[in-house]
Amino acid sequence: MSLILTVHRGAHEIGGSCVEVAHPSGERLILDAGRPLDALERATGLLPASLDLSRPATVLIGHPHQDHWGLVDELPADWPVWTGKGSAELIAITARARRQPLGRKLHTWDSRSGPFWIGAFTVTPFLTDHSAFDACMLLVEGAGKRVLYGGDFRRHGRKGILVDRMMADPPKDLDVLILEGTNLGSDKSCRSEDDLEEDFRALFDSTPGRVFVCWSGQNIDRTVTLYRAALKSGRRLVVDLYTAEVLDRIGEGTRLPRAGFRKFGIVITKGLRAVYDRNDEGFIGRMVRFPDSLSAKRIGPRDVIMLRDSLVHDYEAAGVRPGPEDAFVWSMWAGYLKPGEGAHGWCSRGGARMIHLHTSGHAAPGDLRAFAEAMNPRIVVPVHGANWQDDHGIPRLHRLADGEAWSLA
Repeated sequence: MSLILTVHRGAHEIGGSCVEVAHPSGERLILDAGRPLDALERATGLLPASLDLSRPATVLIGHPHQDHWGLVDELPADWPVWTGKGSAELIAITARARRQPLGRKLHTWDSRSGPFWIGAFTVTPFLTDHSAFDACMLLVEGAGKRVLYGGDFRRHGRKGILVDRMMADPPKDLDVLILEGTNLGSDKSCRSEDDLEEDFRALFDSTPGRVFVCWSGQNIDRTVTLYRAALKSGRRLVVDLYTAEVLDRIGEGTRLPRAGFRKFGIVITKGLRAVYDRNDEGFIGRMVRFPDSLSAKRIGPRDVIMLRDSLVHDYEAAGVRPGPEDAFVWSMWAGYLKPGEGAHGWCSRGGARMIHLHTSGHAAPGDLRAFAEAMNPRIVVPVHGANWQDDHGIPRLHRLADGEAWSLA
């Protein structure tokens, strides 16, 4: 008997990831329990119908994006859930910000400490390059088989060297590579964060006024890119409380910009302050002691300012309004943008220059092919992609339907 692999969700779509590896002994690992990207905000009952909830299992979450962890609270309460230390911090922050705190404990691994054991399985996390902090690939070994779950990754971010090193010295004798395909068949930009930094610097140098930027507070690479570009242009980067907490929780022992750094500001808005006051975290008290913690009224005429839809009301109330000398940058996937609405509409109506500067958090098609070739598995199982109907030059594909159980024998 051998391992049984089931892609419960994600065989033909991006997001909502959920993959099972079952051992002949009956022990099971669930790799990710993601929320589908098209799920309504408060929708429940979203676990894949093929996922058997009546038998014990252990869950491994590869990184802190909700399309990989967002359904963990729908899982049986006695199923242990594991993730990286940094990921656990960010998952907790996100859950609280959504006013849906996790109802369970997260067990954590350290990707620098090598393999650990869960029953009959050996699990080895490999820190990788992705737009999510602490993203890991997972090598799962059991019943004489080796499965590498690639999760989400890229090579063009600030940690691309991690993927290059793995390609130079891959795990030996892989039976299966579970490979994402987010960018297959798409024209998404996969330029480097260094190139993006120079684009931002040029924009900052050429803009007379302020620059409002929409980006994810958990996209640490993008925060670093913006901070470095702002410093080169003599500007201050101003982030919101949520992003400040993200950096505060994961920044210790790193060079990540955060409260107290030169030209790094934190805007304390009424709406987000209320969230932290309700949770009595003591976080606001620590943040206000830094010289560059400020109310929206103190935003400067040349600041680079974090913007999201939920901040518009507080900025507007403080008299911060975009104008023709300002610029607005959407620094996320274009598919998330709703032109004319929210922050985009606010800046457009004010006459600000409208710009899209972004690079994907996922690997370019050529890098996916190169990675699969370097791993040299016996079989590649495609997931997390909407265009796997073609092989895209990736050999030895074995396509599964959602819910289809497949023996690795």
